[in-house]
Amino acid sequence: MNMSFWTGAVGADNFTKRLAVTSNNLANINTTGFKAKNAPFRELINYNLNDSREAVTELQAGAGAVVHQTNTNFNVSSVNVTNQNSDFALMDNNTFFMLQDPGDNSISYTRNGHFHFGEMQDGEFYLMTESGKYVLDQNGEKLKADVIDLQTLYESSETNDDSSTSTEETTETTEKPTIGVYTFPHPSRLLSRGDNEFVVQEGDTQNVAAVVQNPHVQKGVLESSSTDLAKEMTKIIESQRAFSYALRVVTTSDEIESTINGLRG
Repeated sequence: MNMSFWTGAVGADNFTKRLAVTSNNLANINTTGFKAKNAPFRELINYNLNDSREAVTELQAGAGAVVHQTNTNFNVSSVNVTNQNSDFALMDNNTFFMLQDPGDNSISYTRNGHFHFGEMQDGEFYLMTESGKYVLDQNGEKLKADVIDLQTLYESSETNDDSSTSTEETTETTEKPTIGVYTFPHPSRLLSRGDNEFVVQEGDTQNVAAVVQNPHVQKGVLESSSTDLAKEMTKIIESQRAFSYALRVVTTSDEIESTINGLRG
């Protein structure tokens, strides 16, 4: 009887978590470069059977299913034209802009290319995010507004598939400061830190950022949110019904337990 109670309780708790993920997706439906998240479930019984006999698994707290992890799809979404010279959109999957916090020099990554030119204390203008972070170039250095090679970046996105480009021209292009575009061997391991930014997990030495050579970058456009309103509303309906069914299991278990205790008395 206690097992059925815990199964319903675990189910209700985890469908609450799924609703929270879906709500976050809907709240960012108009956020530039936002990537919708998904909350897949894992069966506890199947998970326990495939683990070692000595392992202490989540099955100790009951059967049912739990949210396994929160996945993020970093594929390209649709774009909106802004005609602003400081707006950029990444047209390759699993690619990011590298940012640096001027406060603690911490590094983060984003697909939100809505930048501006900001003046800092040294009197120089840099390419920066809305939150005041530096946008870094292909060498991991801060980009100055008066030296950034925006035109070369724009042209390279159109000609990077041209095999006739000479080695000398390619070398000259890579030496000029331009917006750095980075990718990861395991983008699913990135941690969300808010403000539409991601960081590498501490101690994850295998997931190192690598510069993308000749990336597809569009100037004057912004990538829209990947949230699909129809899909998210469907998930809400599914989660709400599953939550109510899980609570019904808890209620039924409690009623049976009460009936048994009444018979004993």
